[in-house]
Amino acid sequence: MNNIKQRNFFIKSTLSLLLITVIFWPFVIINTGERGVLMKFGEVQQIILGEGLHIIIPIVNTVEKISVRVQKQEISAEALSKDLQDVFTDVALNWHIIPEAANTTFQQLGTAQQVIDKVINPAIEEVLKAIIAKYTAEEIITKRGVLKAELDNLLTLRLGNYHVAVDDISLVHIHFSERFGEAVEAKQIAEQEAKKAEFIALKAMKQAEAKINLARGETEAQRLIRETLTPDILQKQFIEKWDGKLPKIMPNGGLKFDVSQFLN
Repeated sequence: MNNIKQRNFFIKSTLSLLLITVIFWPFVIINTGERGVLMKFGEVQQIILGEGLHIIIPIVNTVEKISVRVQKQEISAEALSKDLQDVFTDVALNWHIIPEAANTTFQQLGTAQQVIDKVINPAIEEVLKAIIAKYTAEEIITKRGVLKAELDNLLTLRLGNYHVAVDDISLVHIHFSERFGEAVEAKQIAEQEAKKAEFIALKAMKQAEAKINLARGETEAQRLIRETLTPDILQKQFIEKWDGKLPKIMPNGGLKFDVSQFLN
């Protein structure tokens, strides 16, 4: 009987000790990629707990674990271009909370999700609208790299005020309204038709110039022949190429010569 009582007492004592240990656990473990925000009766302290095991004062101290790893946030935003075209943009932002300021960020904004909702999403939308409003729709397409660099710089400054670092930002997709797409397609077709018409006109002009030049050449050749075929030259060619045959007598009493043979 005594053995049973002793065993029951031992079990109860062990359970009580475990319960007390759990309630007053004086240790906290900060995992890899995290920082611990130490609080004293709910008040954020200047001390930031790094990765590893830390001793705290039960009840007095509590610890909020904050991830300082790089996180990805995707957002779709709509804005107006300089020429009043609707621009739809999909943005992917890689960011992280600066480890040395995890306590300040938590004190000002809260958890990582609250940082996204309160700061990151509104900042992306506002900065995108400001940048896109400076460019026409055509410039947004042709100067995509410039837009990305400007967005990166402005967001870095904006989020830096909240101790949030920008690791990288990508303009995943930029597209316009269906109406604008149809207008662009119509413009491209018109430009192609204009180029085709210009080519046909240029070809016709070149052909006309070639014919004019050919006619001028033939006229010039005839002129040179007329100038160079003097009576002496014709007589000389006649003598050199005469085949010994006498000219034929025409019905009207004239003579018929085949002059072409002397011009070859």
